[in-house]
Order: sequence, then structure tokens, then C-alpha cells
Amino acid sequence: MAEDDFRRWERELEPDVPDERPSGGRGLVLVAGLTATACAAVIALGDVPLGTAGLVLSSIILLLWRIGM
Repeated sequence: MAEDDFRRWERELEPDVPDERPSGGRGLVLVAGLTATACAAVIALGDVPLGTAGLVLSSIILLLWRIGM
């Protein structure tokens, strides 16, 4: 469920309150690295269009994931 803006604003004024959910930054970097490595391997094996399409598609998915969509 989406959080209302007022609660987010209140939380910014209360520096002692810990964030309710941990950041998923490490998982995001791990997924991005594995995906890029796999697509680079596909390109190295000779299937350039498939590897390029995989890199583009995974980049779009990771971007949308990062911005919260």
C-alpha cells in the first residue's frame, strides 16, 4: 500500500525514528551485476542481438524497480 506524503514528511522531522524497511541496494547491485555478466557472456558466445536485448531489457526493469514502479 502506498504511503501518504504527510507521514513521510513527519518521518523526516523525527531523526531518531528508524526506517521501517531496509534498503534493497545490495540486492539491486547483485542482480544488476549477475544480469550484466550473463548478457556479456551471451554476447561473447556470439549471439550479439540476444545479449544486447537482454542488457537493454534488464536495464529498463532495474530502472523501474529502483524508482519504485
